[in-house]
Amino acid sequence: MKKIKMEFPVNIKVKAGMPKTEITGEEKGVYSVNVHAKAEDNKANIELVNFFSRLAGKRVRILKGVKSKSKVIG
Repeated sequence: MKKIKMEFPVNIKVKAGMPKTEITGEEKGVYSVNVHAKAEDNKANIELVNFFSRLAGKRVRILKGVKSKSKVIG
């Protein structure tokens, strides 16, 4: 996977339970992200953190919105 340069923190809107984990777009500074894992037992959040950590080349975490579709990671 190719590393991308992002300015953290990043605002994201998450859709869980999708066919594949990917960034699907960006509008007004908010990234739309599909996550393959379902939003149960924190699985979608774990997959999201791992996905963005690989993209950024460093460990990231959820700063806001652990139980929401709108999140801030950094």
